[in-house]
Amino acid sequence: MTQEKIMGLLSEVLCPGTKVDIVKIKLVGEVSITDDVATVNIVQTSERDELIGEVCKLVEAKLGDADITAKVMIKDNKPQKKKPQSDDPWADRAGLPGVKKIIAVASGKGGVGKSTVAVNLALGLLENGFKVGILDADVYGPSLTTMLAIIESPVSEGEGKIKPVMAKGLQCISMGMLVPEGQALIWRGPMVMAAIKQFLKDVMWKDLDYLIVDMPPGTGDAQLTLVQQVPVDGVLMVTTPQEIALADVRRGVQMFNHTKTPVAGIVENMSYFACPCCDEKSDIFGSGGGEEVSDQFGIPLLGQLPIDPAIRAGGDNGQPAALQMGTASRKAFLELAKAVAEKVSV
Repeated sequence: MTQEKIMGLLSEVLCPGTKVDIVKIKLVGEVSITDDVATVNIVQTSERDELIGEVCKLVEAKLGDADITAKVMIKDNKPQKKKPQSDDPWADRAGLPGVKKIIAVASGKGGVGKSTVAVNLALGLLENGFKVGILDADVYGPSLTTMLAIIESPVSEGEGKIKPVMAKGLQCISMGMLVPEGQALIWRGPMVMAAIKQFLKDVMWKDLDYLIVDMPPGTGDAQLTLVQQVPVDGVLMVTTPQEIALADVRRGVQMFNHTKTPVAGIVENMSYFACPCCDEKSDIFGSGGGEEVSDQFGIPLLGQLPIDPAIRAGGDNGQPAALQMGTASRKAFLELAKAVAEKVSV
């Protein structure tokens, strides 16, 4: 009795239901002989248990007919399925070194004041004693440099790392710092995605309690890149009261829900105009829209911001409304920052 003789006999055994022998398709593994007993390992990869059981019986019968005492063993070589660590399909998103919490400020459409909210929220959190950074992810329409009067460019620290620019106490990065003023970026989606990845992963954020990410409008490449790359702790959806803005906000909320990204709250911008003469409030863009979306999705309405000329002027001259002492808009942004900090606590 030799291994060669046994393999020869087993090559005559056909896999059930086929015309191929079990040696050829490598169902036969190691064959050893000890004290006139042959041990044959039948290797199970992806085959059904009942098929392997039938193969073992055929092997025992074949060797028995040749007067060979055999012990047939099954070697389980099936690929082990990895147990999911979490029900979250995005659970392997890596956190950012030097950043405790990431808050995205998003909107379904442009023109609702999303960048204004992002910048003033960042300054409000800063005034509440937190260390804050802001990332301008609106690659095509960066506004951070204008709103914070930034003229510096970020500095390379070697090994592909970038040192953020400091402005008004905030750590900042924006495509507006890297291209000449007024120059259009004519980029396809993959280049936009690469830029956002670099801003997230290669910028040397330092000891931040909050990183505010000013998103472009919509539900496209930039939004998906953000939620795939890092664990976003909360999204603020910015809207105005009228229905045309609310419809897009609903789409945005659904997109973030689909990607298992928590929406921390709704911010209704341009909610009302308070007359400076009589203090009477006028609902220029309608009313109740933010509350409607809040009720529909069970998401808190964290702020209702007024129409205030100080907000427009502050954004244009690099002195955002949150820095303008004694104004109603400053008070509104500080209250928003407090509500956000309570909702997305460090």
